[in-house]
Formats: sequence, structure tokens, C-alpha cells
Amino acid sequence: MKIADLHGRELGTALAEANYAVLPLGSLEYHGPHSPYGTDQILAEGFAELIDPESKPLIYPSIPFSPCPGKTVDYPGTVSIQPEVYIAYLRDVVTGICQLGIRNIVLLNAHDANMGPSRTVAEAVTAEYKDASFLLINWWQMAAVPFCEQQGLFQGTAGRGHGGPYEMSAVKALRPDLVAVEEEDEELDAISPLSPLPYVLVESAPSGWAGYTGRIQQTSLQAGKAIVAEAAKNMNLLICNWLEMRRKLSGERGTNDEL
Repeated sequence: MKIADLHGRELGTALAEANYAVLPLGSLEYHGPHSPYGTDQILAEGFAELIDPESKPLIYPSIPFSPCPGKTVDYPGTVSIQPEVYIAYLRDVVTGICQLGIRNIVLLNAHDANMGPSRTVAEAVTAEYKDASFLLINWWQMAAVPFCEQQGLFQGTAGRGHGGPYEMSAVKALRPDLVAVEEEDEELDAISPLSPLPYVLVESAPSGWAGYTGRIQQTSLQAGKAIVAEAAKNMNLLICNWLEMRRKLSGERGTNDEL
């Protein structure tokens, strides 16, 4: 159910039926000569459409503009919002959702630079609404890193990276008309990981970079369909587990209140 499609008289019924709200988070950002500027918006909205309707989501319009990193901000066509402005804006949006009485909110993200601000907003709003729960989902993490290798989707690469074959194959599965890799498009290899442990490396001009990275000639509809199916399956399982946890907690609180 999309809140933007509801009439005012329908809101009360919709709120009574919905288990949670979904807010897709995208960007307008350069993803290479082969990719649409709206890549992240397409992915955020596309995965929102793949949420199991039986879980009863109330889907909000996506946020299409967001902060962009130094490595893409200077490419023509990228629109970058100041982080402090984005945080204030996003907080107002989710506060408006909470004011309707909704306490379960999925932030469905498709843009790496949204991760920090989204966490900041979720922490701030849960300080105000003590019974609120935010599930931050980055779509690309819904398929494990070894998945592509296990499925034989890409050769000599995991495919991960901004504008790379993993991301753009997923876009191709959702919008096959919008991804167009040409023979002359340069393939790029990012640097090898510095450690098997998690870390964050921020640079405005990383190695193996031209506003995108990866062996993009391996982008394919077949790979995209497999990636999207796996990510959607795991996303829905995660949401189901989260909602079940919330139901159990709600039941425990109700029992304690009765005592």
C-alpha cells in the first residue's frame, strides 16, 4: 500500500492495517557512462516494490536527493545535499511518520552515503519516541559477498563497487532499458582489501576510479535477476524476523502491564 495513493478518508483504515512504514532512500548521482543518474532511486523503489505485501507495509515516496561523497560530487549531473540539511530533512520526514502512530519504520537504502545520516536520525528519533524501532536495510548487503562467486555470476571479481556489475546488473533486472554498457567503456579494478576485517576508507580520488569502478562488461540481466531475487528473499526474511520480534515484545509489555 502506497501512502501517496491514499485519499484522506482512507488514511485511518490504512494505518489500522499497516504493520510498518517503508521509506526508500536514494540519490541523484553519477554512476558512469553506462548507468542512470537515478540508479539509487531505482533500486530503493524497486526493492520497496518487492516487499511481501502480506507483511502489510505502508510505502512512502522515496527521497531522491542526498549527500554524495567527494569522489562523485564533482561529476556533472550529481546533486549533493549538505549532510546537516539531509539529516534535518530526514528527521522531519520520519517524525511525521511517527506522529501518525507508526512505530515500526524500515529505511530502505540504496546509497552508501545515506548510511551514516540514516543511523544518526534513527538514534535521535528513538530518543524521542521510546517505543519506535528502525530497521536500516542496505539492499546490496541482502546478498552475501560470496553469493556471486558461488553462483558463477562474475569472473575474477565479486562485482561489488559503485557503478560496478553487481549494482548495475541489479538495476538492469529492474529497468533493463536504462543500463547500456558499450565496448569502449573502461573497465576498472578497485584496490584489494586492506584487511579481512571491517574498516572504512574515505578518499576523493581512490585507485581504480572514474566516477564508477568495476569490470562493467560483465553486467548482465541474468546476473541481475539472480542478485535481485536473492536480495529480495533475504530482505523479506529480515523484515519478517523483525516484525515477529516486535510482536513478541509488544505481547510481553502487554502481559507486564496487566500484572
